[in-house]
Amino acid sequence: MCILLDERPAPAALRDVSARGAFLETNARPALGRRVTLRHPEAGPIAASVSGVAPDGIFLAFAGDGAAIAFALAAIGADMTRAV
Repeated sequence: MCILLDERPAPAALRDVSARGAFLETNARPALGRRVTLRHPEAGPIAASVSGVAPDGIFLAFAGDGAAIAFALAAIGADMTRAV
């Protein structure tokens, strides 16, 4: 479970992630364009901006730089090694 840091911390499930961004299942609905931080338990924090809103969550855009690549790889790796 991730934490979306905005005005108030909100729980979020990371459903899709890449170096360009992510989709989070969450009840939080920050405004489009708002800068937020996503904190993953193993990948750490990453700055993002809200790029879309869906009925079940939000889309985040990352910078696509080396830090975003490292975040995405760590998040994917953590998910792949989690017991089912």
